[in-house]
Amino acid sequence: MTRHTLTLPDAEATLALGARIAALLKAGDAVLLFGDLGAGKTTLARGIIQALTGETDIASPTYTLVQTYTARDGLTLSHADLYRLKSDDELFELGLEEAWTEGAAIIEWPERLGTMAPEDRLEIELAPLGDAGRIANIAAFGRWEGRLDRLEPL
Repeated sequence: MTRHTLTLPDAEATLALGARIAALLKAGDAVLLFGDLGAGKTTLARGIIQALTGETDIASPTYTLVQTYTARDGLTLSHADLYRLKSDDELFELGLEEAWTEGAAIIEWPERLGTMAPEDRLEIELAPLGDAGRIANIAAFGRWEGRLDRLEPL
């Protein structure tokens, strides 16, 4: 496991981190976003999705649970929010394992994955820092380890 900590002074820096992650994202990847409500998980996900698709109107999947996008290069990208899940059966029905094996997945509230978390994953924990800033604690697992150093500098 490889780790980095980044300071993100504002929402624009969080979006920029998303764009840097997008440049490294490949089929078979999962990006797991941890943090309390309002920590910036959806902002980071938007940065990834915008960079890959060019779309700017990106809704949070809080109520739909999963939104699917097609990147410019054809990669299928699933954005999931597991906050409202109540059972493992619901998790299975979402088809996330297929999402990150055939395409790539961004998952908010990945604590709900339990033992289903993929081996090849990038974990990012966001925590508030001051007025609009945040700290991003990043851990790379599996084949993400060789790519993590390319995220710096912002």
